[in-house]
Amino acid sequence: MTRSRSRRSPRKDKPTPAIAKKQIYVFCEGERTEPDYIKHWQREYRHQVVVVIDDFHGAPLQLVNNAIDRRKDDLREERRRRGRAFDEYWCIFDRDEHTDFDSAVSRAESKDIRVAHTNPCIELWFILHFVNQTAFIDRHEAQQRSNVLLGCKKRLTRDALVQLRADFDSARTRAQALDQKHDLDGTAPRANPSSSVWCLIEAIVDG
Repeated sequence: MTRSRSRRSPRKDKPTPAIAKKQIYVFCEGERTEPDYIKHWQREYRHQVVVVIDDFHGAPLQLVNNAIDRRKDDLREERRRRGRAFDEYWCIFDRDEHTDFDSAVSRAESKDIRVAHTNPCIELWFILHFVNQTAFIDRHEAQQRSNVLLGCKKRLTRDALVQLRADFDSARTRAQALDQKHDLDGTAPRANPSSSVWCLIEAIVDG
């Protein structure tokens, strides 16, 4: 009599847990330019990072205080197992003529909120994608030069966004060189001209 062989189900490997995407929460001073710029990077790297931009827009210290409150609430909910806090919380704003700029940066640093700033304004960061800018520049001149270089104003066009994406490495190098220049000159950190917007973009790209 032939023994029947016991049938075994084929071995199934344990499913590999899905790797959670990095999550970044951002507060922007401006209502158009900064959100459009950040959303472009989010779309480029959506496979590895989630970027949420808050609807609130305001002065630097207002942004920082809102970011602190948001992070505090998220961490509390995470401890209660009601969700997951974001990996990083960012504020992006200009030096411009804000009297609360320095206090906003100091408060952010003390509360684990990251800051992407530009002095005098975001348009200086855009200029650095094309040329060096080592001399002091006021915001009106920066805006005018950026408009010419990008061919648009506050609402960034598709072509402008593509151009900014392509020349990011050059802009980052120039911004880092400005930080070194200020350090050697003995001028204050974040002096005019300067920008750390590249830090936020790196956070998105690195995932």
